[in-house]
Amino acid sequence: MQENKELTAAQEEELLAEQAQIRREKLKKLTEEGNNPFVKTSYAVTARSEEIKNSFEALEGKEVSIAGRLMSRRVMGKASFSHIQDNDGLLQIYVRRDDVGEDNYAAYKKDYDLGDIVGVKGYVFKTQTGEISVHCTHIEMLSKCLRPLPEKQHGLTNPDIRYRQRELDLIVNPEVKKTFVMRSKIISAIREYLDNAGFIEVDTPVLNTLEIGAAARPFKTHHNALDIDMYLRIETELYLKRLVVGGFEKVYEVGRIFRNEGMDAYHNPEFTSVEVYMAYKNYFEVMDLVEDMYSKIAQKVCGATKFTYQGKEIEFGGKWARLTMKEAVKKYSGADYDEWKTDVDARECAKKLGVQLENPAATKGQVLAALFDEFVEDKLIQPTFIYDYPVENSPLAKRKPSDPLFTERFEYFICGHEYGNAFSELNDPIDQKQRFVNQVEEKRRQEPNCKAEVDEEYVTALEYGLPPTGGLGFGVDRLVMLLTDSATIRDVLLFPTMKPKK
Repeated sequence: MQENKELTAAQEEELLAEQAQIRREKLKKLTEEGNNPFVKTSYAVTARSEEIKNSFEALEGKEVSIAGRLMSRRVMGKASFSHIQDNDGLLQIYVRRDDVGEDNYAAYKKDYDLGDIVGVKGYVFKTQTGEISVHCTHIEMLSKCLRPLPEKQHGLTNPDIRYRQRELDLIVNPEVKKTFVMRSKIISAIREYLDNAGFIEVDTPVLNTLEIGAAARPFKTHHNALDIDMYLRIETELYLKRLVVGGFEKVYEVGRIFRNEGMDAYHNPEFTSVEVYMAYKNYFEVMDLVEDMYSKIAQKVCGATKFTYQGKEIEFGGKWARLTMKEAVKKYSGADYDEWKTDVDARECAKKLGVQLENPAATKGQVLAALFDEFVEDKLIQPTFIYDYPVENSPLAKRKPSDPLFTERFEYFICGHEYGNAFSELNDPIDQKQRFVNQVEEKRRQEPNCKAEVDEEYVTALEYGLPPTGGLGFGVDRLVMLLTDSATIRDVLLFPTMKPKK
């Protein structure tokens, strides 16, 4: 059976090659006749498909000029019907020999192929079946499609081809284009919300001169002119907080982030994040901002605060659930952090619950975080804030004055996954320096060959005084996944990272 499948695939490949060769021969013929479509530089478009459909009463009988890709063709002797796909969608055209001329019509029948880009002039009318169309008076080829499109019957479903050739995916799968139109609207809605709230959008460097001690692994490159190694950024946080030191009380950045790590349905090596910082606010006030922002974004782009994601009904409106990490772990695993007197007690509890710890000398805080990952995260379906994280897991968050073993940090979870991270920012330069040192030492312990360093420039900036500040970072791609009901991050990235074909 396998041999038959391979033979079928080989035959299909051969057929596609034959069709491509035929198209090249047509192009050669057109060029020899002085009609090379690739020499055309523009075409005067006066109307789009959606506009014609929505404004039919005003446009009926009037001449329009449209352009797009030839997606279907039904030849019936001296007259034919086709569909043109432009930026807005499909529109039918009616092509008749007596209207376009015998030579023009003959070329349309013999030299045109599905996928060709064409320009059409004609008047708007409605067919006997009620379909709004353009009665063609002139048609010309604007660009030749030299490769056959996937058959309409089978479509394009192979994910490898879809992600590698997104342009082809967009041509033959209209719903894909809708996803990326939605993505654009979501990013615009984020910017609109923050701009209206008084934030200033800024840009910070993508290339950094040092590898910081954060857990994320960076991509490394080399700057030839300076003869130094540089690193693509893994966050925008530290530069943004330096701007708050400098007097910008409300700043944000929509930035591309790069992390040299694994890939799955929720992770791509490069992704888009939004980081937001506001002076004189704490993490509870940031929670309020998240609730309000997500509700307004959903309302603007989806028309409601309630939507369905992968079969689950999600509600962004109203107050979101709030639990401390200790409360959440106790609720879902039964383990009570307050009963652990020592780190050993915590590790024994994890062992009884069957949780394997990465660090055999894990502290109480590290055990608490491990139990959260094991027992809690996938239970959080409706939007939920989990706050008060152990200091060991939060090197940039301010300690809780009432309990210095914990920090004023929260993450929020939806459908069993983390969607954002925030805290009352650590602004004590002495404490920050020591946490950076601890972070670098831990990273070097795990990766002896890494060149992680303390970001002394950031510590110096803190020494000039960072006001009490609330900060937030969240992934744009995951939010787009939610609001477009997309199961994988690759479906919301136009060109996801792919291993090159051999």
